[in-house]
Amino acid sequence: MERLYQEVAYIAYHFHWPSEDILMMEHGDRRRWVEEIGSINRQISSGR
Repeated sequence: MERLYQEVAYIAYHFHWPSEDILMMEHGDRRRWVEEIGSINRQISSGR
């Protein structure tokens, strides 16, 4: 359950989506968004 809250908070923080919408996503879709956000953040951090 802790991981679910982390995923929701991470996506909501970066995309400003309502937590209810994020909770309604399939787990795989939510994980994909988490991975995409992480990729964007890594690119920004590396100056690309």
